[in-house]
Amino acid sequence: MRVPIALVLIAVFVAAAAYVADHPGQVDITWQGWEIETSVGVLAAVVLAVVAVLLTLASTLRGLVRIPGNFARRRRERRRRAGYTALAGGFAAIAAGDTLEAQRAARRAATLLDDAPLTLALSAQTAELEGNAATSHRLQAAMLEQPATALLGLRGLFVEAMRVGDHAAALDFAERARRLRPVLPWAVEGVLELQLRAGRWEEARDTLADAARRHIVPNERARRHRSAILIELSRAAERRGELRTAASLAAQAVTLTPSRAAPACREAEALVALGRTRAATKAIERAWRNTPHPELARLYEGLHTDEAPLTRLTSAQGLAGENPDCEDSHVIVAEAALAARLWGEARRHLSLATAAAPAPGPSRRLCRLMARLEDSEHSDSAAAREWLDRAVTAPPDPRYVCTRCGGEGAVWHALCPDCGGFDTLAWHEGVASPRPVATAPVLDLPSAPRLPPPNSLAAPRQ
Repeated sequence: MRVPIALVLIAVFVAAAAYVADHPGQVDITWQGWEIETSVGVLAAVVLAVVAVLLTLASTLRGLVRIPGNFARRRRERRRRAGYTALAGGFAAIAAGDTLEAQRAARRAATLLDDAPLTLALSAQTAELEGNAATSHRLQAAMLEQPATALLGLRGLFVEAMRVGDHAAALDFAERARRLRPVLPWAVEGVLELQLRAGRWEEARDTLADAARRHIVPNERARRHRSAILIELSRAAERRGELRTAASLAAQAVTLTPSRAAPACREAEALVALGRTRAATKAIERAWRNTPHPELARLYEGLHTDEAPLTRLTSAQGLAGENPDCEDSHVIVAEAALAARLWGEARRHLSLATAAAPAPGPSRRLCRLMARLEDSEHSDSAAAREWLDRAVTAPPDPRYVCTRCGGEGAVWHALCPDCGGFDTLAWHEGVASPRPVATAPVLDLPSAPRLPPPNSLAAPRQ
């Protein structure tokens, strides 16, 4: 664009010069006794020369006036570059664990950058690396006053509060960060976890729904956690005497995670409390088809405690028929047969359960049942003792195991009784507890590992 404009100006200048050359004219100037006679062209040339000199002088004077400001600006720019170089070196030193270098870089950055927000961040990180909690806390609190570092300060204060176990303060910091930026993953996860740990189930349900809507929590995990929250809300409603609400919440939990036993158990309990035993029976039978579980068997047996032993055996066989090949089905029939003194039926189902047990052999409950059978049917104390001895080294009975801390329990809870982790209890069958999984203070925890398919094992010598 500049070239055409220059060409136009040159063309205009040449045209004007040609016009003046063709029409030279004469100019007379008389002033203060001076008389000047010249042509128009010479006068125009002189005027242009004077203008050029004046412009040059003005530009030179302007440059001289600006020298101090330019010097100060260049000095500030050099300091700024050196300060940010010190910041970069300081954060690198923190990552490498070099406390001395981080201290030097923090002091240099603070000197060069004055009140730059990131100098507070570097100083706070350096104080934390030194183990100076008071200074770190003070600097992180100061970071809250500047919009550029407010979230970083809240993050540091949140981590510090979690480390010292001040969950109320940690929740406050996470909620403030979430208000500043609703899609910030650590803030949303922190609010959710702390609400769950505190048993604030209604608030946690709303937080989880918002996190799922914003795609912070994956849909599958959100569905699983929502089911666990509904179970606890159902229990709370039952304690308040709101039995219909408790049953409705439990039914929603079953709909969300039909492959888990805990929601089905809660639904059956709520229906029993409501007096709907027939509906509870159907709910247990429906769940048994997909997720047979000892707790479901216990609830089912409780519905038939007033019946005669043979009638209870018939009921147990009916439940086992919903899933005839699983170990738990054989166990519930064997227990009912033992109560009815039908030794052959009990032995048949215990043999099937023992043969279907996963490696390295039948669990302790099967060994105890076999010992009870030998003692009851034949009064064979030697055979019973052999089974009881085997129970000592047998794999543990199926149980819930926390995937975070490895704690064990027979009953499912939304919060692990040992470490307080939310939805970390997974049903486990096998030789030993699964290895705890190291996790951040977020809730995405893997489920317990599954064991290899069961192998056929020979029963011990009778």
